[in-house]
Amino acid sequence: MKEKITSSQNRRVKEWRSLASKKGRKATRTYLLESWHLVQEAIKAQQPLTAIMGTAEQLSAHADGLPTDVPIYELTDSLAKTIGDTGTPQGIFATAPMPDETAIDPKTATGAWLFLDYVQDPGNIGTMVRTADAAGLTGVVFGKGTASRFLPKVLRAMQGSQFHIQLVEADLHDWIGAFTARQLPVYGTNLDPQAQDYRDVPALTNGAIVMGNEGNGMAPDLQRLTTQNLYIPIKGQAESLNVAVAAGVVMFRLVG
Repeated sequence: MKEKITSSQNRRVKEWRSLASKKGRKATRTYLLESWHLVQEAIKAQQPLTAIMGTAEQLSAHADGLPTDVPIYELTDSLAKTIGDTGTPQGIFATAPMPDETAIDPKTATGAWLFLDYVQDPGNIGTMVRTADAAGLTGVVFGKGTASRFLPKVLRAMQGSQFHIQLVEADLHDWIGAFTARQLPVYGTNLDPQAQDYRDVPALTNGAIVMGNEGNGMAPDLQRLTTQNLYIPIKGQAESLNVAVAAGVVMFRLVG
């Protein structure tokens, strides 16, 4: 059964608006999904949801795809425009609990992983998460300085791939140390005198690829911890590749 909300002073509306900020997400331990595509992907992946809310038009249009065990709230068109941060609101949202960051232990994690070090552009992050999903990686670790996976722009850029693979926000020193202690390769992507052509390393079944900041690359202290640093030969005159493009090239070569 739907509950209709018409007041902008409703406590739930205030809470949903607060999820645009880190403070609001931390206080409620929930985050906001905006657009039917993201809501639908979460439902299909059987992600836990705490609420679904939308305009009468949107709730009616997607009625057949809505779960019966999640509270549903009908919003006026004007209220729906105040929730979320897209320039063209789509009128349907959901809230989901933030997962436990300690649920995945790097000491026992298996499969191929992508580590992000201080990557800040939401579009780049979203592209890399989607590419990791497409290439068959197990998960992505968001290291220090990397934009949060719960930022609205990052959530939209991931396009639902966040529900298909494992995502963690953690200290990359811990993850790299845990992997190398288990003799799992961790490949950096910074140029150094010993860097190796990415085409000359074996396929990655268990281990990780590290991508660094858009302008500065990997942090030097992380670079020193890697098993091997890789480079992509550039045949033309371009100075470098976009970080998301480079990540895609390496992921599909080593994993996909």
